[in-house]
Amino acid sequence: MAAVDVPRTFGALMIGGLFASILAGTVAVQVIVYFKLYPKDSYNLKLLVLWVWFLDTCHTVCIWTSLWNYLIDHFGDTGRIHYIPTTLALTIVFTATLTIFVHLIFMLSKRNWALTIPVVRNRDTCLSSAHRCLRYITTSEMIILHSFPLFRAHFRWVFTLGLTLSSVVDVLITGSLFFLLQTSRTSAPDLNAIIDSLIRYAFETGSLTCAGTVISLICWLAMPNNLVFIGLHFVIGKLYANSLLVT
Repeated sequence: MAAVDVPRTFGALMIGGLFASILAGTVAVQVIVYFKLYPKDSYNLKLLVLWVWFLDTCHTVCIWTSLWNYLIDHFGDTGRIHYIPTTLALTIVFTATLTIFVHLIFMLSKRNWALTIPVVRNRDTCLSSAHRCLRYITTSEMIILHSFPLFRAHFRWVFTLGLTLSSVVDVLITGSLFFLLQTSRTSAPDLNAIIDSLIRYAFETGSLTCAGTVISLICWLAMPNNLVFIGLHFVIGKLYANSLLVT
């Protein structure tokens, strides 16, 4: 078995957890600001915001519980890096907040299924559901095997396909949001200025999450003896949550 590269394993997890925690703070701030600025929003929309915050909080708790397991409970045990704690596996599931974007697109499109059909057609065939199912499979097998070498040997394709689908869905979501916002323009200059800002933000965040997923995929495939891809994955989940709330 290849020697453990501590900076690229424990170090990558620690740095990823740090940046994820910072982004979790921005999610909390956005939620607080939202409830102060939009107290008259619908109950369903408020519930959606709270649900995103709940998932993000669970994601953060799982990240730091995993770091505690690696860096405190088993301090100095480099062989532990090949072990998958249950909480680390659960971070994969909580990153699936991406699929909530589908509901957002559906609402923005005024129930325009012709637009949302590339992203969500039905429960069995939509890309986002396939992506979510792959995350569930990844998490369950990680919990069962508790070993990165075993998971790579038997289920490498599952995680690879999941990251690939995530990138594809990112592109579809960004394109859909761009189209919806572009067609929402009115004759009011002030409103159009806001729409322009939202379009720019949608493009920037969509590009950022897609780039993060692609880089994580490259690290997963090219660096099998470290956990850089997991450190990046910690951050990707936070980018999705922040992007959804701001949009």
